[in-house]
Amino acid sequence: MCQKAIYAGTFDPVTYGHIDLIKRAQEIFSDVVVAVAHNPHKQPLFSVEERVAMLKQAVSGLNGVVVDDFEGLVVEYARKQKAKVLIRGLRMVSDFEYEFQMALTNRKLSSEVETIFLMPQESYCYLSSKLLKEAASLGADLSCFIPDFVEKALKNKIRKPS
Repeated sequence: MCQKAIYAGTFDPVTYGHIDLIKRAQEIFSDVVVAVAHNPHKQPLFSVEERVAMLKQAVSGLNGVVVDDFEGLVVEYARKQKAKVLIRGLRMVSDFEYEFQMALTNRKLSSEVETIFLMPQESYCYLSSKLLKEAASLGADLSCFIPDFVEKALKNKIRKPS
């Protein structure tokens, strides 16, 4: 088995697609750090603390997987974690251009950190947290897309006035 890898994202909220990629990464790498980004350019529904807590519950029982959060550049975070691999998910062809640009930018910023692309199971390829938040706001049953505790938290959060 290989070294430590970082799977960074917003995870707002975590989906079965994210969990699938974490499990795939766990099969390849001895240590997988799921890193929740503090992204000042996004306005997530859940706080960083809430996202970390949901992810910890979602990956409990997976050996070699830890959940953390970070601020700043993911390549700097990887360097601090002594990780040489970033995991990125590719769902559809539409993800490729953005992910490719980000991977090349990260390579330029830190040539010792490599990006590895993983594809989720086909049944999760269309999932996005944004789409699920929209569906939740319309009262959809999301049990086949996200864990029950995430669905409950999502629906509670959407019902609360801002």
